Amino acid sequence: MNREGSEFRELMLQVFRTRMAFRRSMQRTLKKNNAGITFEMLQVLSSLWREQGITQQVLAERTAKDKACLTNLMNNLEKKGYVYRQEDPNDRRNKLVFLTPEGENFREQIRPILDQVYVYAERAIGLEGIRTMMSELKAVYDVLENS
Repeated sequence: MNREGSEFRELMLQVFRTRMAFRRSMQRTLKKNNAGITFEMLQVLSSLWREQGITQQVLAERTAKDKACLTNLMNNLEKKGYVYRQEDPNDRRNKLVFLTPEGENFREQIRPILDQVYVYAERAIGLEGIRTMMSELKAVYDVLENS
């Protein structure tokens, strides 16, 4: 049996399991604090908190969501009053996505709640462990991007 590459395969599985554990942890925190949004909605809002006025296509790419899923998330976020879409003046086929004032304010409300997850994990793992993992994961990223 060829074992070449099996250690790397296990590493990638662990990265995926860790991502899923992070998602579940954030989802539990959102639910426990009655945030009224899902993890997927949070991903969309987080992207918009970094940059507004982007197309739904760009937003779909940044959140790794397909078009149908993103449309559903956008509809739900619009109903909550956090985002709005506007026709792109340069290309009428595209919609640009913006935060409403409520969407901006929600960031300040949700940040302390989300920080609970980050602070707990940082304390449990330790700064040195985090720095080591970040360095190693960056090396993996670089290898995969340049292969």
